[in-house]
Amino acid sequence: MPYLTKLTWFLFCLMVLVDSGKPRRKRGTGQLAMPQPSHLSKKNLDGTKTRKGEAQPLLRVEDHDFTMRPAFGGPAIPVGVDVQVESLDSISEVDMDFTMTLYLRHYWKDERLSFPSTSNKSMTFDGRLVKKIWVPDVFFVHSKRSFTHDTTTENIMLRVFPDGHVLYSMRITVTAMCNMDFSHFPLDSQTCSLELESYAYTDEDLMLYWKNGDESLKTDEKISLSQFLIQKFHTTSRLAFYSSTGWYNRLYINFTLRRHIFFFLLQTYFPATLMVMLSWVSFWIDRRAVPARVSLGITTVLTMSTIITGVNASMPRVSYIKAVDIYLWVSFVFVFLSVLEYAAVNYLTTVQERKERKLREKFPCVCGMLPSRTMMLDGSYSESEANSLAGYPRSHILTEEERQDKIVVHLALSNESNSSRKKGLLKGQMGLRIFQNTHAIDKYSRLIFPASYIFFNLIYWSVFS
Repeated sequence: MPYLTKLTWFLFCLMVLVDSGKPRRKRGTGQLAMPQPSHLSKKNLDGTKTRKGEAQPLLRVEDHDFTMRPAFGGPAIPVGVDVQVESLDSISEVDMDFTMTLYLRHYWKDERLSFPSTSNKSMTFDGRLVKKIWVPDVFFVHSKRSFTHDTTTENIMLRVFPDGHVLYSMRITVTAMCNMDFSHFPLDSQTCSLELESYAYTDEDLMLYWKNGDESLKTDEKISLSQFLIQKFHTTSRLAFYSSTGWYNRLYINFTLRRHIFFFLLQTYFPATLMVMLSWVSFWIDRRAVPARVSLGITTVLTMSTIITGVNASMPRVSYIKAVDIYLWVSFVFVFLSVLEYAAVNYLTTVQERKERKLREKFPCVCGMLPSRTMMLDGSYSESEANSLAGYPRSHILTEEERQDKIVVHLALSNESNSSRKKGLLKGQMGLRIFQNTHAIDKYSRLIFPASYIFFNLIYWSVFS
């Protein structure tokens, strides 16, 4: 019996071995499946893909209520601020505002964000964590529009240190209002300020301060503007009071700008001065050349009007007079007076010619007389002189009566035409001489107009520069 049992067990093992070596068909496909070696049937486990358990986060954001400020119920939390100005993009006189791009950084301590660290290294995050924790609600007072740059991602950085200190930085472009005084424009200096303040937290909850004093404000040395020279940047701070909510800490970024005068010298002052000087050319043109002098005067007046209109179009409508207005309007008055000067010359010339014409009509016999000779008569004359003065040849014989009548008439005309001149010379009345001799008006205008304009320029530039 034992021998039979051993034989049966041997046959059973042999059948199992034979059966395991036969190819088998895959179910549903009719294909044979070859047996795999036993050493390939076991899979090697990849250690890098093995989950040993989820890592615990260092910042336990979900364990705290970050809708409340740090140390709520205690003293005001200090928040330090520093700013790096990247660029001053534009200054607009019409809108009375400026545009600035800057890096705004906040520093504070929140113990809820502290974490254990053996190497004392900080952790840096992007803007996604900012939405989950408490950050200061600083805004720009008197801001018209502003935005945080988001190319290629939001320009926001959050750095947390093991002891809970936080650095929060963002890149912002802001357009803010600037109260400008244009009474000395374009010889003016403007002082503008960008103001920062907490919107919700009063000075009892949040204390804003410049982290490093005046060193908290950094500027790029390459900042430049086309019309302004940046003189200086400086920081100040003070409390602001609102009747409904209370006192708030407010920080100021102040900067002073001085306008480049050379641009306006080329665009405004030189053209206006040249137009005034061009109007003086008419004083050297013959008074009988009416078209030349009238066209020159009208051209200069219209050009000055165009310059004044162009300057005012690029300026805000202020209720006070600017320095450039004084210069342009005085120049306009000089140009207009040069036109009036020729009007006076032309009128007085017409009046004088009318008087001479009436005098010739009253004494028609004087046409042939020589006035220069008749003025020499003193009552004693020879027969030849009387005949020549009367316009007759010497061979022509006149009676004593005829010679006497003609000389008397000629003397009367000479005395009539020269009485006013003699009277002016005797009495020293220079004004009467000017009105009688219209050439003198142009002669004196050549001196008075340039001297007056030079005197005005000396006073103007000494006062406003």
